[in-house]
Amino acid sequence: MEPEDADDAGLLRAHADGDPLAFGRLYDRHDRVCHQFIRRLLGPAHAEAAEDLHQETWVAVARNAAAFDPQKSSFRGWLLTIARRKTWDHFRRQKVAVLAQAQDEDAAMTIPDPGQTPLEQVQSRELAERIVAAVEALPLEQRGVFVMFAQAGLSLEEIAVATGVGMETAKSRLRYARARLRQLLAGERSAHV
Repeated sequence: MEPEDADDAGLLRAHADGDPLAFGRLYDRHDRVCHQFIRRLLGPAHAEAAEDLHQETWVAVARNAAAFDPQKSSFRGWLLTIARRKTWDHFRRQKVAVLAQAQDEDAAMTIPDPGQTPLEQVQSRELAERIVAAVEALPLEQRGVFVMFAQAGLSLEEIAVATGVGMETAKSRLRYARARLRQLLAGERSAHV
C-alpha cells in the first residue's frame, strides 16, 4: 500500500472513530478529482446534476466509512466507485441511454499556457475543446474507464474493481476508448505538433 493510500485509510478510520477534522482532510485531498470524474461521466447534457451527485457521493462516503476495506481498493478507487454508482443511478432515474456529444466549453480543459502567443492560445483552446468533446463522445462504459485511468490515475485492477467487471473487460474498454479517441483526433497530432 502506498503511503498516501495508507494515510487515506487512516483518515477514513479516524472519521469513523469520530475525529471531526479527518473527513475534511480527506475531502480536501480528493474533492477535485471526484467532481471532475462525475462531470466527465455526466457530459454536458447533464452537467447541472454534477453538484448534487458530488454531494451524494461524499455523504455516502461519510456514512459508509466503516465499510471501506483498504485490502480491496485504494480510497480513490473506492470513492470513484461510489461516484460512478451515483452517476449511473442518475442516468437510470433520467432514463438516459446514450449521452450527446459535448457542445459546451469545459473551463478546466481550456486554460491556456501563460507562455503562449494569442494564436497559440486559441489553437490550444480549440484542441482542448476537441479532446473534451471526443472523450464525451465515447460510449459511457468506455468513457468511465478512460477517465478513471487518464484523469484519476487508477490502475486497471482498481478500475476493474470500481466498475465491477473483470480485468480483461476493463482492459478492452480502455483499449477501445483509446482507439476511438485516436480515430476521432486523427488529424490533430499533425496539425499541432
